Amino acid sequence: MTTRPFPDGFLWGAATAAFQIEGATREDGRGESIWDRFCATPGRVLNGDTGEPACDHYHRWRDDIALMTALGLQAYRFSIAWPRIIPQGRGAVNPAGLDFYDRLVDGLLEAGIRPFITLYHWDLPQALDDAGGWLARDTAYAFADYADVVVRRLGDRVKHWITLNEPWCSAVLGYWTGEHAPGIREGPVLTAAHHLLLGHGLAIAAIRAASPDVQAGITLNFSPADPASDSDADRAAAWRHDGFFNRWYLDPLYRSAYPADMLELYAQMGQSPPLQNDDMRIIAAPLDVLGVNYYSRAVIRDDPQAGALGYAYERPEGEYTHMGWEVHPDSLRRLLERLHREYAPAALYVTENGAAYPDAIAPDGSVHDPDRVRYLARHLIACHDAIAAGVPLRGYFVWSLMDNFEWAWGYSRRFGIVYVDYPTQRRIPKDSARFMRHVIGSNSVAA
Repeated sequence: MTTRPFPDGFLWGAATAAFQIEGATREDGRGESIWDRFCATPGRVLNGDTGEPACDHYHRWRDDIALMTALGLQAYRFSIAWPRIIPQGRGAVNPAGLDFYDRLVDGLLEAGIRPFITLYHWDLPQALDDAGGWLARDTAYAFADYADVVVRRLGDRVKHWITLNEPWCSAVLGYWTGEHAPGIREGPVLTAAHHLLLGHGLAIAAIRAASPDVQAGITLNFSPADPASDSDADRAAAWRHDGFFNRWYLDPLYRSAYPADMLELYAQMGQSPPLQNDDMRIIAAPLDVLGVNYYSRAVIRDDPQAGALGYAYERPEGEYTHMGWEVHPDSLRRLLERLHREYAPAALYVTENGAAYPDAIAPDGSVHDPDRVRYLARHLIACHDAIAAGVPLRGYFVWSLMDNFEWAWGYSRRFGIVYVDYPTQRRIPKDSARFMRHVIGSNSVAA
């Protein structure tokens, strides 16, 4: 085996999201979110699981920072719960909510851990959803106002900000498939996506006005598409998937326009984004960073009978995670190189990468997860290869720091490098945590 060193200053971290770990959903003035309502609706979440108490991070954050320190983490990406800050989405600010994140940020900095804050990781205040949610243009402006409040409070210490996490998921899973909150099926998904992107652009302006010396960007989830065969039909289908999943968000951000081929296709379906004057300029505000969330690729075949976009997913032979996602690390390398080549972001971070496996506590009290260790090692090698090819990749955040509430899957899927025994809230570092501690300590990965 050879050792592959990462560049000096490469940043190593782990990521979480507020609703997935915090709990305390009814404490200290926090308002209801769309995920609270979604979880309370029978049949929406596996086993009727809810965000209460999740990992009880709201009360255990000091212990969790100590855990991060023991793992050698240099950075921690977490999200702010909008309904904890502005319970009704607009209007009165909840001081207790800001105080919580104040304490968390100070605790991280005291531990030498750099905070990376995501302003929106899907937990829209329910009051805003009652007024239309992301289908209402006004939500984008409410988001910018919320960003202003948070950055003015924390921007003196927090220098890395992400506006939205995975707007594809918020729009498509929330307003088309109904798998995620608010659970709308076959709604005006392009309206939701456009207002999310508009909110991002407005929030970028608000962040820079409140704290000009920070780094600001967005995190997108990507699904690199490979055609199932060399046929022209399958290649065209893979390009449609790329437009649906990747280019629909990248092109407005970096080219100030939606992809023309997808606009034409969506028009045939009776959908179009609700553009107003100056929207694209706002959305295309220059970014300091692009966050990359990668889990798997898509293998696509043409199928005119398979839904509005006329393609279907293939399941090639190979290794799969507990989520049913193919393990394909080379697609991460290709993705990073493509982003650099075609969109030239100033800097890239892998803001999420990881895998769910059915972990269990061994008789000796430890948790062995060799599949996850192998998954992480192979994807870190892909990151190293991308850097060697000239990609400005500045850091890597493993998903996730610890097992948590996995959205519609409830607590049935474990992504953490730390095991959470939910009945006792005991944290048990897995073998993958020890692997990451070694990677961070040596700033290298063995290949």
